[in-house]
Amino acid sequence: MTELAERVIACCRYLATFTTSETGTTRTFLSPPMHDVHRVLGDWMRRVGMSVSVDAVGNLRGVRAGKCGSVIIGSHLDTVPDAGAYDGVLGVVLGVALVEALGDLALPYAIEVIGFSEEEGVRFGVPFIGSRALCGNLELQPEMAAAITEFGLNPKELPQARMDPDALAYLEFHIEQGPVLESLDLPLGVVESIVGQSRLHVTFEGVANHAGTTPAHLRHDGLTAAAEWIGIVEKHMQAQPGLVATVGKVEVQPNAANVIPGLVQLTLDVRHASDGERQSAVDHLLAEATALCARRRGIHLRYQPYLQQPAVPMSANLVTLFSLAVERAGYPVHRMCSGAGHDAMIVADTCPTGMLFLRSPGGISHHPDESVLVSDVEAALHTGLKLLDSLA
Repeated sequence: MTELAERVIACCRYLATFTTSETGTTRTFLSPPMHDVHRVLGDWMRRVGMSVSVDAVGNLRGVRAGKCGSVIIGSHLDTVPDAGAYDGVLGVVLGVALVEALGDLALPYAIEVIGFSEEEGVRFGVPFIGSRALCGNLELQPEMAAAITEFGLNPKELPQARMDPDALAYLEFHIEQGPVLESLDLPLGVVESIVGQSRLHVTFEGVANHAGTTPAHLRHDGLTAAAEWIGIVEKHMQAQPGLVATVGKVEVQPNAANVIPGLVQLTLDVRHASDGERQSAVDHLLAEATALCARRRGIHLRYQPYLQQPAVPMSANLVTLFSLAVERAGYPVHRMCSGAGHDAMIVADTCPTGMLFLRSPGGISHHPDESVLVSDVEAALHTGLKLLDSLA
């Protein structure tokens, strides 16, 4: 398994060279480098006895034949700009490696490994194009259809991209993209749920004025109000277990050194595994912002939600089976939530779904320094084989 794990990592690093950027890896939905990725992975799939196709939305699909039903192993092949080598891709390569490791071992079900064409949403601002097509809930926009045609595929064949109606399970192996497993010195984590997300645009509007001539008691500084509220966001997050809340983008107007800031526009991102806890946090933070503006006077608050994503639990049965597989493979069992979205959250509405995380050294992801450990990939391979055996 060590040799196979090393080849998995080498393959991921080779696939990272297929990019449209000179720094890191940039490979968006059906961009030209995706042809090379399909060629390399498709060749490996064929060598291990799989039939290979690319569906109408650009998902790479390799099938190991079986008698009844299928188990799908998948993740995505697209990247964010200047990405690392493992986000998404590792899960697809691990799927092919597991099929190789099975060799001639007969299983009662088929195995389908899918490399989704789009998860990140970079090219058209629409994430999960590949997995939405698999589940039959993709609204194909004209620009997507044009990209599909340009890539050499037929958008009219989109209905044929639907998953096997007899699919037994969807399994996704993925790097954690965070520091939790490393902080616990653990190689693997069994995902129990993908957290829900609330995202809002928040505006603090004061009055811009001269920085030198406006006394302190006559100022209506939008930026100091926003800064005070950002501190409240952090304090509330730290007091609520499982909650993460982030002010990630701030725009200040007029943004001049000698002008009191009049208008501050920012974003709020709130995530929690419990939808109730998440909404409660949003309500609390907006109430705090309202009270703060009332105290300061002359500061007006506006906010507008632009994303409400419910939490997505993984299949309870697959969480149990993944946990047992980790234990049978000889590793400590740690159950956790995913703070990021994945194709699994789309597929979970259609098929029993489970996820396994691999440790991310340094907690680094979406960056060229993203990495994995050979021993952790080996642990994932051992665990995957135990899981596939338990599904037989």
